[in-house]
Amino acid sequence: FHCRAAFRSCQGSAILRAVKRMARARSKPSDAANVCPVARAARLLGDTWSLLVLRDLAPGPKRFSELLASTGISPRVLSRRLHSLVQQGLLARRAFAQVPPRVEYALTEKGAAALPLVDALRSYGERWLPLPTRRSHG
Repeated sequence: FHCRAAFRSCQGSAILRAVKRMARARSKPSDAANVCPVARAARLLGDTWSLLVLRDLAPGPKRFSELLASTGISPRVLSRRLHSLVQQGLLARRAFAQVPPRVEYALTEKGAAALPLVDALRSYGERWLPLPTRRSHG
């Protein structure tokens, strides 16, 4: 996907701050948050790393090392995030009986259903959060 570098470079952007606010809200659910489908979806998907993993699995299954390289997430955080996404039913984990052990992750139907949200965030970022232009020195 062409936006990987762009997504990484907008770490201080408004969209990332909004996603982080949604993630913090996940840890403090209120009665309204339990009823509201937007709040429930934000609790499930509202962190940066989950969105990047979903984005990178859109074309098909990937191994841990491939996700590590494509997302820039630390191994520890990626391991936790993958485990969480599997537990939440967004990803399927498939282990192959071979040496060395091989494990692949793929989107489930529930995970694939979230891809339009990732595409909407991409479109929003491309339209409203352009990359800073470089000034030439000279």
